[in-house]
Amino acid sequence: MRPWYLFSGGIVLGLLLAAGFGFTFPGETPPTNPEAKFPHLPAPPPPPLGAIVELEGAGAQFSMPLGIIVENSLSTEYSTTKTFAGSLIRPDDGKLGIIVFGAHPDDCEIRAGGTSALWSQGGHAVKMVSMTNGDIGHWGMAGGPLALRRNAEVQAAAKILGVTTEVLDIHDGELMPTLENRKIMTRLIRQWNADIVIGHRPNDYHPDHRYTGVLMQDTAYMVAVPFLCPDTPPLKKNPVFLYSFDNFKIPNPFRPDVVVAIDAVIEQKIDALATMESQFIEGGATGNASRLPKNEEERKAAFTRLREGFRRRAAQIADQCRTKLVELYGDEQGKQVKYAEAFEICEYGRQPNKDDLRKLFPFFP
Repeated sequence: MRPWYLFSGGIVLGLLLAAGFGFTFPGETPPTNPEAKFPHLPAPPPPPLGAIVELEGAGAQFSMPLGIIVENSLSTEYSTTKTFAGSLIRPDDGKLGIIVFGAHPDDCEIRAGGTSALWSQGGHAVKMVSMTNGDIGHWGMAGGPLALRRNAEVQAAAKILGVTTEVLDIHDGELMPTLENRKIMTRLIRQWNADIVIGHRPNDYHPDHRYTGVLMQDTAYMVAVPFLCPDTPPLKKNPVFLYSFDNFKIPNPFRPDVVVAIDAVIEQKIDALATMESQFIEGGATGNASRLPKNEEERKAAFTRLREGFRRRAAQIADQCRTKLVELYGDEQGKQVKYAEAFEICEYGRQPNKDDLRKLFPFFP
């Protein structure tokens, strides 16, 4: 004789099956589907990947490769074609596209703020990207409030420099050279249609700096491979990849291949850096309460020290790279340069000749 629970289980299973197949019992009203009388026709097959589709927006037609997210608006100066993150694709407008990667919200401005201001003055498009949100970069606060504060600081700096800035929502101190992050950087470079990509060298004291450099190296060449990140159009050519200046010697010292005189914009650069009070007035991650100005007089003194410190840093770079300054600017002008930023050409990107460098750095004489 079968146990009672097997018999009961069979009844329950039967009821469930009846409900699932839509059977009804006497006196029960069968359920209705409000869409049943409006059957959906099968969708047409999508066009092949990479096909050009015509879309209409704001009274005008435009074409775009399939697979790119599009916003139906032409309210900006750029095309409405967008990337995975909803960022606009910078068009081929005859202007240079420069994208600068820093590990934290201040690194781009420190290492390339002056050169970026010069590019911006010439009408070229500069974007700065912080690979982390800086959310542990302060001795007295952390997390979301600090991340928001540091984003606000670099956005204020961007207005002063005339550039665009984006901060990625990756925790400070936790950046890793993963495939996911490589794809993020690849898409950002493509989105900016970059001619020049700048980032840290992979030998540096901070792991976030090192891994920003590794990720940048890993995107070289791959930015032109169409079936990596096919949701964002590949570049037509490999950009010039540059490392920003540092003083580390092991395993190899920095080589100043490109040195830019920033005398004309040094105060503009420092004005931008002065917006970052969390870092340069309050001391950042390794500061303490003694760094906080107690009155207006101490506050003015702190900003004076900030300005003197960044002038001194830029002057040291100029002195260390004097030979290259003379080579690029000529004997007379090269010897007179007081402030500079320097870059090393990464061998994984396009290798520019002298004529290329003068096109990429149009402020050279």
